Formats: sequence, C-alpha cells, structure tokens
Amino acid sequence: MLGDVLGGAAPWPMTNVRNLGLPQWRRLAAEPQHRCLVPLTEFCEWTPDKHRIGDGPPIKGEMWFAVPDQPVFAIAGFWQPTAKGTGFAMVTCDPNALVAPIHPKAMITILAPEDHERWLRGSYDDVVTLQRPYPAERMKVRGPVFPTREAKA
Repeated sequence: MLGDVLGGAAPWPMTNVRNLGLPQWRRLAAEPQHRCLVPLTEFCEWTPDKHRIGDGPPIKGEMWFAVPDQPVFAIAGFWQPTAKGTGFAMVTCDPNALVAPIHPKAMITILAPEDHERWLRGSYDDVVTLQRPYPAERMKVRGPVFPTREAKA
C-alpha cells in the first residue's frame, strides 16, 4: 500500500488530508467504501528546534505520542485505488494542547473505539464531526528521542 492517496498524481506524496471540503477529499469522505482505520501504537512529530548531539550537525528530535488506555489505537484514514497501486492518507485536524507545542499546525485524527463504526459507515456529516482533536488528557508524550547517527564510510 502506498502512503500517497493520490498515487503520485500530485507534486509530492499526499499522506495527510485536512480540508474535507475540497472536492477530491469530499468525494472520499462522502463514500464509506473509501474510509479506513489506520492502526498505530504511537505517532511521531519532530521537535521544532534542532539539538546538538555528538559531533554531527544539529538535528531535530522525535516526540512520540501514545494513547495509554489503547495500546493499539485507530486513526481516521482514506484509501483508494491509484494508477500506482492502492494509496492511503491519514486525516488530520487541529492539534490538542499536548501536540500543539510540538506541531502547532495539525495532528492526526485519533478515533475513540466507540467512533470506529461511525467513521467507517456514517454520513459525510459524521466524518466531519469526528475530525477533531483527541483529548490531550488521554494521551502521553515521550521524548525527545534522537535518531541514531550512522558513521559515514
């Protein structure tokens, strides 16, 4: 499966969908057969600032977000066949108070377990209603974690 719901038809991979009112996204949102749940254990956002680690150039750290009462949680997604194979994208929304200091533009749309069926089978209006920040108090964050630097030969 491609992490690009448009299968290369845009100038860059389309991995996130935000404005459900745009025609290409409204069509996916309105048709339940194009909705999916994307299972995750955590998701990552990069720190806004770079940090000096060792002798290399400064790098951004990884901040890892989880939902402690759901070891595997579901996020809202869309999928569709493309010329390059099946593509998918994650639906984003405004960030909650935990995510906003790290990524102020958006966060992925985490769905509560009781909302899974509504996401998969509900109306377009249901989809728009579910595109909302997950409660910050039900999440945790760890980090920054820094990627391993490999020695260059």
